[in-house]
Amino acid sequence: MQKEIIIGTRGSELALWQAYHVKAELEKLGQKVQLKIIKTSGDQIQNLSFDKMEGKGFFTKEIEAELLAKTIDLAVHSHKDLETDQPAGLKVACVSEREDPADILLILPQFFDPSKNLSLKEGAIVGTSSARRKAQLTAFRNDIEIRDLRGNVPTRIQKLRDGHYSAIVLAAAGVKRLQIDLSEFKVVRPDPREFVAAPAQGVLGLQIREDDLELEKVLQAMNSVNAAKEIAVERKVLNQLDGGCQLPLGVHCIKEGGMYKVWAALGNGKGVKRAYAENINHEILAEKILKKFKVESSKLKVFISKKINADSLFNQRFLGDNVEVIGESLIEFKGKEFSEIPKSNWIFFTSRNSAKYFFKQKLDISGRKIACVGSGTYQEVAKHTKQIDFVGNDVDINKVGVEFAKIVGGEKVLFPVSDITRGTVQKNFNAAQVIDFTTYETVERSDFSIPLCDVLVFTSPSSVRSFFKKHSIQSTQKVVAMGPSTGRELEVFGVVKYSLPKITGELGLVDEVLG
Repeated sequence: MQKEIIIGTRGSELALWQAYHVKAELEKLGQKVQLKIIKTSGDQIQNLSFDKMEGKGFFTKEIEAELLAKTIDLAVHSHKDLETDQPAGLKVACVSEREDPADILLILPQFFDPSKNLSLKEGAIVGTSSARRKAQLTAFRNDIEIRDLRGNVPTRIQKLRDGHYSAIVLAAAGVKRLQIDLSEFKVVRPDPREFVAAPAQGVLGLQIREDDLELEKVLQAMNSVNAAKEIAVERKVLNQLDGGCQLPLGVHCIKEGGMYKVWAALGNGKGVKRAYAENINHEILAEKILKKFKVESSKLKVFISKKINADSLFNQRFLGDNVEVIGESLIEFKGKEFSEIPKSNWIFFTSRNSAKYFFKQKLDISGRKIACVGSGTYQEVAKHTKQIDFVGNDVDINKVGVEFAKIVGGEKVLFPVSDITRGTVQKNFNAAQVIDFTTYETVERSDFSIPLCDVLVFTSPSSVRSFFKKHSIQSTQKVVAMGPSTGRELEVFGVVKYSLPKITGELGLVDEVLG
């Protein structure tokens, strides 16, 4: 282009970072660029949370008006702030590569408790004005208090620092882009597939006039095709639900192994309704998610082979009122006494019980690095030590073993295990590196009776064996296995039709039950 490009932007630190980033990219392409700062209604109204403000486009309307008036040529937005229906005469011509799409919690150290969901102490006060975040926070933890929080990113962090909140929720992308020092806080990053991110979070949207074909051609060199496809799924769900930032909706889409996978979570007043879909064709995924949201689930009776604790996420806030859960462990555990532990560089915990019975002996583990797999095991380990150096979060524990082996190198690893361990992680090491240390015994129960249920969820291979001592599986029952090893045990008993969760932890099981 021959003329100078004028970029319109809000004046917050994050908006200016975004605008200067785009300016620098355009200058690399040989363009002349200047910025124009525009104040929006979202910047001017600071005393109301977003769900109490009328209308849509709080951070975009004034900028779009100047774009249409030709006082600017290009608007740089956080894509999640843009309405899904573009104003007549405007279009999004380019999207950036995606920064981390997750939310993060910044927690004052005195309110940090990693043994709890979201690592928040009971009764914590959490700051956010997002309806989506409020709905999910309440579903994860119904004991916390949520208070509105407005202002730019540094202002919000200062309010936390001043003690107005125990913790606040921010987009990871904004904090990373501003390179803010967070060392005084505990930083927790929930998986965006569990604490589901906002549609298009982490992506910049570059908006122009529809008839500006010359600028559109320039911007194609900066466009991320893959990010565009992913957020197209997310924003189509938002569009079809006729929502803006007031809608308590999270949608997160990723391309993985040639497959587009999408997780969605919609607050409904009582809890959060979750949905999952996958396909090689991203264009049909939004419809799949919308169907799952719109269809009322029929009454379901679900059995899960473990006791449901008070802090479990396998509950009505995620499963809905139509699901009755029967939780009963089909196995019992007996701890072993020991007064010393073998020498090792690492201790790796593969289950809650391996940690529970190991730490019961209260032995000195100083000088050793600590590792575990899964959020449940992490929470149990966190009750006993602040130092956790590795957490594996893949449904396939063998993949966790491969990842962990790369980190360990040639160091020696102690595995607290049961007497019937399968040693899945251990198989990735040389025999000389591995110390299997039996800390508890597993006993399969027979003194139970399970009523006929629509869905059976098995959480371990031993629970499968115990179940088949007294029961069989009917052709009408849906079967869910917590992981591949549990699935392989089901196959031993002739059950080949079962599903595996796509993510670790209880929400992965929730998604499969409702799937």
